[in-house]
Amino acid sequence: MHIAEGYLPPLHAAAWSVAAAPFVVHGVRALTREVKDHPESTLLLGASGAFTFVLSALKIPSVTGSCSHPTGTGLGAILFRPPVMAVLGTITLLFQALLLAHGGLTTLGANVFSMAVVGPWAGYGVYRLLRRSGVPLMVAVFFGAFVADLSTYCVTSVQLALAFPDPSSGVAGALAKFGGIFAFTQIPLAVSEGLLTVLVMRLLSQSSKGDLARLGVLVPGAKKEAVAR
Repeated sequence: MHIAEGYLPPLHAAAWSVAAAPFVVHGVRALTREVKDHPESTLLLGASGAFTFVLSALKIPSVTGSCSHPTGTGLGAILFRPPVMAVLGTITLLFQALLLAHGGLTTLGANVFSMAVVGPWAGYGVYRLLRRSGVPLMVAVFFGAFVADLSTYCVTSVQLALAFPDPSSGVAGALAKFGGIFAFTQIPLAVSEGLLTVLVMRLLSQSSKGDLARLGVLVPGAKKEAVAR
């Protein structure tokens, strides 16, 4: 993730930007509607964005032209759904590119697609599936955050493999190499992020129980939430 500035061929960079754009536009509408209908959500939205910014700024060198780190997108996706997280993730990546030299403007679309689009949707999908199956909330939160993190790097591996296929084994060989290198650092990071997200959700369930109930994460009046939104 955080593919470096100028690392992708221009055509690839443009294609990923086009692919990410509809999700971001949809997310802007969803975020605007959320703030307009529920202005009390502003603080929790800011906290979700800050969580993503801090975790995704902790980069560990992994592959030439990229790095490994937590993503922090699972929490926001579970609380506000993936469209909103597409906007929060895009803002995070833009500020990191401008202020921290993490990623870049030319590769912003590719980074947004992997971290702010695919990651939140994959994590949220797993979370919803587990909750509908009766899995306890915190277990579903862990796997949602875990999958959101790991799926981001699966997409990044595909992006790098498409841009730099192996001379002998092509895209498939490059994908195996990029994915294998990422796996050494990213699987432990995904587990750690899942545990940290559970900890944060536990704190929120105590300090912001009303907000979580309104968002459908907690079921009002139930001792054990059996379902989510």
